[in-house]
Amino acid sequence: MEEVKMSTRVLLVSGIVLLVILLTGPLGYKFGIVPLQPSLISLLIAVVGGLLVVLVGLIYLVIALKNGLGRNRNLLLVAMLVGFIPALIIGPQMGKAREVPPIHDITTDPENPPVFVDLLPVRENAPNGAEYGGAEGWSPESLALATREAYPELAPIRTSLSIGDAVRQSESVLEAMGLEVVSADPIDGRVEATATTFWFGFKDDMVLRISESGDESVVDIRSMSRVGQSDVGANAARIMEFVQRFSAQ
Repeated sequence: MEEVKMSTRVLLVSGIVLLVILLTGPLGYKFGIVPLQPSLISLLIAVVGGLLVVLVGLIYLVIALKNGLGRNRNLLLVAMLVGFIPALIIGPQMGKAREVPPIHDITTDPENPPVFVDLLPVRENAPNGAEYGGAEGWSPESLALATREAYPELAPIRTSLSIGDAVRQSESVLEAMGLEVVSADPIDGRVEATATTFWFGFKDDMVLRISESGDESVVDIRSMSRVGQSDVGANAARIMEFVQRFSAQ
């Protein structure tokens, strides 16, 4: 049974290596060491490899149980647990990606989305640009329809605050959410900010347009990823979190 013991150690080491790949691939992209495509492939390698570790571990677990190798059994369970971690982390994201349309530009006003001003130079140099409905395969009309269908709950904020006060409150909420506020203009009624994800370091930009409507101010929000075709629902979730926090204040 030495062969089983050795194979168990190999499985455990393989699971640990795959876990390292899971962590270092995205971080490599974040710090500019690895291009985006290889970093995404590293996630696939970690998930598939980890599931293979679990499958082989099950086979060896049956052998261990038949031969009374109790200590080996415990080591196998640890190896299988480590191998399953990548699928446990990435699986929900893959499932969510299938539930939402492959879009990355979300706004509460698809017919007249807020426009970037201070962040425009950065966005023009980003793969996704700044134009609404400018992604391949999408027109403004089709993107608006997809947004309405996927996120029907998205709507502008209506508040009794003045434009200036709404700008200041928006700035406070964005900072509390961990975004970097790039500009806040109480005269034009515009706030622009950038969110950076921890793992990949992806940057999504937000622009808020605050306008007067009778006795109220209307806050329209737009959140857009700089890279990637699908945001896996992140931009819509960010807008909804902003709306909840703003309304709570």
